[in-house]
Amino acid sequence: MSRRARARPRLRVSISSDRPTRATAGLAAFLETAAPRGAAGTVEVAIITNARMRALNARFRGVSKPTDVLSFPDADVSSGRKSSVVNYLGDIAIALDVARRQAAERRHTLTTEVRILALHGLLHLLGYDHERDQGEMRRIEERLRRRAGLTEGLITRSRS
Repeated sequence: MSRRARARPRLRVSISSDRPTRATAGLAAFLETAAPRGAAGTVEVAIITNARMRALNARFRGVSKPTDVLSFPDADVSSGRKSSVVNYLGDIAIALDVARRQAAERRHTLTTEVRILALHGLLHLLGYDHERDQGEMRRIEERLRRRAGLTEGLITRSRS
């Protein structure tokens, strides 16, 4: 079998939004391209309101305020059951208003901020944890964001 004929593992991303915005245009294609080479499976990215993010953050992390991004690996957020989708990696939730505020603070576009958050969330779905991995996720995030043309990553930002 030739190299070309071999099916390469592929990431498939779908986007849903409480409030559709131009900032999510091209997000699925961006994430599919920016993902680590071996990443394969299905991911759902939900762009949600601060109220929905606050509820998720309170339920799953015990913090009653909205955050920018949450990742829910390989489980249905509402029930905790495993998904029936083959090779389902999980869900990423991004709070649009938090992303908008952070974009303004960092002086870049909302599109850029949403991409930074989505890439960070994807790495969590792939099993990386910057709070416990002695810098491995940070190094991978830096490499991927540079390759994807992003000027900063979420982990390096939170350390400065």
